[in-house]
Amino acid sequence: MTDVVHRSCPLCEAHCGISIEVDRAAGSVRTIRGDEHDAFSRGYLCPKAYGLKGLHEDPDRLRAPLRRVDGSFREIGWEEALDLVAGRLREIRESHGPNAIATYLGNPNAHDLGSALFMPTFQRALGTRWRFSASSVDQLPKMLTCCAMFGAPLAVPVPDLDRTDFLLVLGANPLASNGSLMTAPDVPGRLRRLRERGGRLVVVDPRRSETARIADEHLFIRPGGDAFLLLALVNVLFAEDRVALGRLAAFTRGVDAVERVARDFTPEAVEGPTGIPAERIRALARAFAAAPSAACYGRIGTCTQEFGTLASWAVDVLNVVTGNLDRPGGAMFARPAHGPAEDVPRRKGRIPYARWRSGVRELPEFLGELPVAALAEEIDGRGTEGVRALVTVAGNPVLSTPNGDRLARALASLEFMVSVDIYRNETTRFADVILPTTSHLEHTNYDVAFHQLSVRNTAKWSPAVFEAPEGSRDLWEVLLEIGARVNGTTAATLEEMTLAKLLESTVGPGTACPDLTPEEARERLEPWRGPERLLDGMLRAGPWGDRFDDAAEGLSLAKLAAQQHGVDLGALEPRLPEFLDTASGAIELAPELVLEDLARLRAALAAGSEAPFVLIGRRHVRSNNSWMHNVHALAKGPDRCTLLVNPEDARRLGLAEGDRARVRSRVGEVVAPVRLSDEMMAGVVSLPHGFGHAAEGVGLTVAQRHQPGVNSNLLTDEDHLDVPSGNAVLNGIPVEVAAAS
Repeated sequence: MTDVVHRSCPLCEAHCGISIEVDRAAGSVRTIRGDEHDAFSRGYLCPKAYGLKGLHEDPDRLRAPLRRVDGSFREIGWEEALDLVAGRLREIRESHGPNAIATYLGNPNAHDLGSALFMPTFQRALGTRWRFSASSVDQLPKMLTCCAMFGAPLAVPVPDLDRTDFLLVLGANPLASNGSLMTAPDVPGRLRRLRERGGRLVVVDPRRSETARIADEHLFIRPGGDAFLLLALVNVLFAEDRVALGRLAAFTRGVDAVERVARDFTPEAVEGPTGIPAERIRALARAFAAAPSAACYGRIGTCTQEFGTLASWAVDVLNVVTGNLDRPGGAMFARPAHGPAEDVPRRKGRIPYARWRSGVRELPEFLGELPVAALAEEIDGRGTEGVRALVTVAGNPVLSTPNGDRLARALASLEFMVSVDIYRNETTRFADVILPTTSHLEHTNYDVAFHQLSVRNTAKWSPAVFEAPEGSRDLWEVLLEIGARVNGTTAATLEEMTLAKLLESTVGPGTACPDLTPEEARERLEPWRGPERLLDGMLRAGPWGDRFDDAAEGLSLAKLAAQQHGVDLGALEPRLPEFLDTASGAIELAPELVLEDLARLRAALAAGSEAPFVLIGRRHVRSNNSWMHNVHALAKGPDRCTLLVNPEDARRLGLAEGDRARVRSRVGEVVAPVRLSDEMMAGVVSLPHGFGHAAEGVGLTVAQRHQPGVNSNLLTDEDHLDVPSGNAVLNGIPVEVAAAS
């Protein structure tokens, strides 16, 4: 017997709708297609979705807990595994304090409802402040600047792709990434329609990427030059009297400070660090300001660089001073169905930044996390409190974070390590215990993070495709069990505590449901449990919610689940100033933490660049970081881990197509096959991120056979950071390139 299950693909931020045909008798997936009736993606699908079948059926995927015994792993039962993990973590906490335990969260956590809702409970149960995640090798500068400017880390303006007349893209390749910090299924179709309606697409990138190839204009830029370029654009706007905030002027502070800052960054002054002629900069500024509507969008290349905070800030400054923030066709804020209702008062609190610092280099905390570039030194350097135990959850920091060799050595020195993961990968091979979770198709999901970053307001519930095998556990269940056992309580108690905290903010006086008590709300959340119960409460109290009244028209989880193709809640709408959560209630265009960092930018402007070559990364539509290389359907094909080199650079270095080149940085070196490409800017070379699967002890058969590659983060310097955020610099790394002997 076959049937079809409609849900969203959880393998990237686009969360396209998919239709999965299932053979119930065999318990297997027959086909995965784009859901033509999906309220958001309308049938579009990228190759990654087909990887869901491979991930679910992968023989390398772990199905039972593993314990390291005499240097090798053996399967053990869940009770033994959970008691062992909780006991060792409790011993270390009692002997050395809670900060002797660190946690690291990988990218897949953002794609998992249970993790999103219960991870804070788990981390509070451990009690540690030594928390790390993939955020600080990714989007941390953007979250920091949005928090400073608009009051919340996920108050990220997204381009109104479907209505804009001018899209300026820096450091992003959405044709490969499907959009990032911008949930937009079918980016190719959306960009095609932009041009069909007479709009203009301009891409600024050191590489003529897939997105740059379809643009009206592509500008090569020196890696790390984005903040210089953006401030030069702002300089032109002020100098030529093209600044026009419109309605934003009534609730924007710091415009005069921005004008003073921009005076130093004339188009002529930034030609060197950007590599872009002054007249092209002026022409771009004029075109952006003159467009009926325009949106500037920066992503991974603007975040993971030396001036990531300044570049991320300047993107939104450009949108504000041209009046393109919070208006149709500009950069706008989504209104997620699970978010707070419009009539709920904002907290207008202090930025959660630098409340504590790391032990060795005193790097600042943000949102309760420390920069992951400090993780190795907090282990091997035994900072002020000394990390002795590590919990990794769905992450592979040996491949994803700076100086992977040093981190690998540090992990080997830990007193205890536990990994919650479905694979024995380059990181989890060091664990004392590995705890696997259900597959994507064995649990329900709702994209909490990505509905907040969507180019259109929609909501979609994803049911489980298969029943979870007996004895298996979802990620959230594993987290609650560990947290409970460490503290001598039960998972059910932690679950109830989490629900009670949610109901405090969603029902009762001062909330969207002022006449409802927590007890009444709890009764109406049955029969849901775990993350579904929390989500039901969020949806009911949200902007489109039914306020816990089943007879009302608004959303609840049951009503959303009945709409198997999702619901379309409409185009983005202006949300300011009510949406602002800053202490002043205004847009803070010149936050102090940004102004303090401008001295670094001015110094770099005066010093110029001496590096003969700099390294950047790149994305591929068939992978997502390091965690999909073991799926044959996605890994097959030509070697993707190649060093892209400009042909003129290759000629000077004596390199030819297919040669092997040695790439060396301050901290390490790799040898990779060369591919000549005129899409690369002279003086810039590129290696993709997430490869390097040849290490001993890794249980990734397909990855090791088809796409082992080299780990580009052996070249990433843990001392080279964006100063305000502590984000690692993964783009613009000074390197030496030579033929490998």
